[in-house]
Amino acid sequence: MRGFLSAFSVKSFRFQWPADLLSSFALEMEVLILNWFVLIETKSVTALALFAGLQYLGSLIAPAMGALADRIGRRRTLSTLRALYTVLAVTIMTLDLSGLMEPILIFIIAAVAGLIRPSDLVMRNALIGDTMPANKLANAMGLSRTTMDTARMTGALAGAGLLTSLGLGIAYAFVAAMYFTSFVLTLRVAHIETDDTPSTRPKPFRQVIDGLAYVRRTPAVLALMWLAFLVNLTGFPLVSNSGLLSYVAREVYGLDATGLSHLAASFGVGSLVASIVMAATGGARKPIYLVFGGAVIWHVFLLLFAFSSVKAEGMALLFLVGVAQGVAMISMAVALLRLAEAKFRGRVMGVRMLAVYGLPIGLALVGPATDLLGFQGAALAAAGTGLATIVLIAIIWRRALFFDR
Repeated sequence: MRGFLSAFSVKSFRFQWPADLLSSFALEMEVLILNWFVLIETKSVTALALFAGLQYLGSLIAPAMGALADRIGRRRTLSTLRALYTVLAVTIMTLDLSGLMEPILIFIIAAVAGLIRPSDLVMRNALIGDTMPANKLANAMGLSRTTMDTARMTGALAGAGLLTSLGLGIAYAFVAAMYFTSFVLTLRVAHIETDDTPSTRPKPFRQVIDGLAYVRRTPAVLALMWLAFLVNLTGFPLVSNSGLLSYVAREVYGLDATGLSHLAASFGVGSLVASIVMAATGGARKPIYLVFGGAVIWHVFLLLFAFSSVKAEGMALLFLVGVAQGVAMISMAVALLRLAEAKFRGRVMGVRMLAVYGLPIGLALVGPATDLLGFQGAALAAAGTGLATIVLIAIIWRRALFFDR
């Protein structure tokens, strides 16, 4: 318990944690609401995959956002992003309540949100790296992940409940209120100045190039970036609420929006368990081993999930997938923050977010593959490819990852 609560001894984290929780909760609510809306209105898994992919457009500019945050401050950047989330949520609420909601408008708004949303996690992690002592870093990262995991578990349930009982417009009033409260709390997080003075800071484009070069010349960091890209390409599209989980719920298990929320909550509970354990224990002394072990187990359970056709069985497997991916992703963030030099922290985490672009690429491949081969065939291909490539990455960079640590 002492390890679990130690992060809260840092005053800044007492504001950042609830701000991140509310932002994550609002995100999970709107992901479920809009995914279900797109699926019902278009009746196309390809359209669903395209919509989900649009939400990750900003992965391409995440390194630039990381460089911007290194330049003007992480808190200032994060609070601006959350103010924009509020504006977009109010826009969707207004469109629905005025009777103007159309799928094409949702696609446009998703594209706008997708340009900025992937950088949110960059700022969260960089802020923790700025404000946390090294001996509390793993505990803080574990607690930070509980915000996303708790939201994944309860936000989906709340989103489904509000959608079915009050309709999309009123549900989005709650989403907008949570984003706004998150914005206000983020303003109370500590503002950390960079070491460089304005006169000595390189130009923003030069900062991005320097960050990419730093990743390329640091083998362990480079290997983790490739692994991050891989798990987003092959792991998340199958079970993420922003991926094909809506299709699995409707077409494989024959469920409605409430049933979808149960599947999403199972994945969230598993992730939350992993986060709590990591926060309480501080993780492993060598987090690299947990990164690769968790990623392998994650994909093994995905192979089993491909054969599931019963809701209860699917929920159990999603819980186990959630545990494995939670351990792997928290350990990866800890490893990157430990490996990165302080002045490159924002840029390294920005490049890490660039790896999230593997998810829309994976969705673009798995969506049409599901139309052609069915979910089982597409899932077997994705999970099998992922498992083989994880092993390959471990072999190629084995010295930097396992022997030089």
